[in-house]
Order: sequence, then structure tokens, then C-alpha cells
Amino acid sequence: MSDSTGEANPLTPTNPDVPKFYSPEIEPPAAVAIFGDRISLARRYAELLVRDSDTLGLLGPREMPKLWTRHILNSAVVSELVPVGVRVADVGSGAGLPGIPMAIVQPDSHFTLIEPMERRSDWLNLVVAELGLTNVSVLRARAEDVGEVFDLVTARAVSALPKLLRLTVPLTKHGGAIIALKGGKAAEEIEESKKLVKKLKIASFEVIQTGSQILDEATLVVRTTLI
Repeated sequence: MSDSTGEANPLTPTNPDVPKFYSPEIEPPAAVAIFGDRISLARRYAELLVRDSDTLGLLGPREMPKLWTRHILNSAVVSELVPVGVRVADVGSGAGLPGIPMAIVQPDSHFTLIEPMERRSDWLNLVVAELGLTNVSVLRARAEDVGEVFDLVTARAVSALPKLLRLTVPLTKHGGAIIALKGGKAAEEIEESKKLVKKLKIASFEVIQTGSQILDEATLVVRTTLI
């Protein structure tokens, strides 16, 4: 099977005996539209996730049929909120989500992938080297031990917003923002976080849909801007 560019898709399932939930998702047409001439990097990243997820506990096997739509593209479109030339920290990066897809789309900003687990941080270093991502570095650390500040901080599936803000505000410069990928409970989590406004010097909360022009289901994020 070929994709819209005429190239064979390396993730096309070929073994009919493999259970469906283990079969990786075929690259959707939106991938080329999002990644453009850097699509080969996204494809190789997808291959590495398929190869290593089970061994390293990156993504569960039942996530493979949603590899592109739920994970790679869902993360990549958040780069819409990243201006050129800023420094971004991806907290609890794990499998490199959302940081690596964002960094592929936005090569003119620098991304630091913060991951405390050694085997995952080692894997992230391998991925960064193999893809040749000169705008990405990996830091093995807990968020609370980083000790530097960034223009933007991203996080995906780390914790509920109040706890996440306590972790990430110290990493974010004055006037910077925390971009948290969230689902349907975004508004509820914002309400729970309002008690922290004064203590954490929060200027505003904003719910934003990214990728709405190209994805069937946009990525919902909460952008928390600091004073």
C-alpha cells in the first residue's frame, strides 16, 4: 500500500494473524499536510515507536491503531502555538509526546524533553540523534529539579491541571505560558486551578483548539499565561 506521495508505507500491517489492536495505524493523509517536507522524520519516529513501545512501555499495544491520529498528529498541531525562536520544555516527555512531533513541525524553536526515567531518556536521545533533530535536547530530571526557565512549557497526560501548574510554573518565565493537552474536562480543571491564580501569579487561562482546520478531531489545550 502507498500513501498520498506514492511511497510505500513502512507501517502497513502485513501479517493477518496479528490481532487488530496490535496493528499500527496506516499514515493518514493529514500527516503530509501537517509535516510537509519533514514527513520522513515523522515516519521514522512512528517506526521507532512501533518498534520500541512494548519493550520500553512507551505506548500500550492498544494505542497502535491510533498511533498517528491520537498521538503523533494530535501532538504536532500544538506547534501552532509555538512562535519562532522560543525555548520550550516538554515535561514528562516519555515517548516524546508532544515534544518530538512539535519540534519536527517547528524547527526554528528549541525543545528540551524532560524525562526522569533513565531508559526513556536514553531512548529519547537515540531518537533525537537518529532523526538529526538539532533543535531538540533531552534532560533526564524531574520537573522540580530542572532549575531553569523556558518561554513555553508543554505537558501531555502528566497530571490534572492544578498539580501540573505547581510543577511547571517554576519552569516558566514571567509572561510565558504553560500549554497542557487536555480533553473534555478542561473547563472543570481550570475552575479547580483558579484558587492558585494569586500564589502562582497566573494572568489568564484559555481553552484553545489546535489543528481544527486539518484534523477530524482538534487537539484541545489549556494555555495558562503567567504575569
